[in-house]
Amino acid sequence: MHCAGAMRNIRGFAPACTVCDQDDTGPARLSVAYGRMGWMSEDRTRGSDRPGDPPPGAVTAELPVYAERVLDVADLIPPGRVMTYGDVAEWLGDGGPRQVGRVMALYGSAAPWWRVVRADGTLLPGHELRALGHYREEGTPLREAPRDADGHVPRLDMKRARWDGVTGGPGDEAHT
Repeated sequence: MHCAGAMRNIRGFAPACTVCDQDDTGPARLSVAYGRMGWMSEDRTRGSDRPGDPPPGAVTAELPVYAERVLDVADLIPPGRVMTYGDVAEWLGDGGPRQVGRVMALYGSAAPWWRVVRADGTLLPGHELRALGHYREEGTPLREAPRDADGHVPRLDMKRARWDGVTGGPGDEAHT
């Protein structure tokens, strides 16, 4: 790396350095300590006072290859469509739903995390309202929650919203 500046973008898009704003063409870098579970709502470009968090400006670990592959698939999912954790693993031909879920929990804020979902269509616990805002903005098909459902939060209409990795890409408005 060309300097010891804080990394601004974990997917490796230029400019990557917040200190000198030079283009870093090396591998993608993480702004969190490798392996630390974090919240998608955290600002991961700064250190915090919590034990185990990297200090401000710390040089951090590289993004694991499997994580980069999972996030690349999440980037491919068209707006208004979703894939399950298992769909992503199957599309990659590697890992399983739990491995994909772990990647999304650790690094999902670097991609459209709301497009990688549970197979039953329930919204990500703790992020329901943020996800719902994205789904409504993108026109993702939803099913209204029954009145007896906890909090009346809708679910995804998986029959119409699920993306097979081929059809329904950009420019194709049909939902399968």
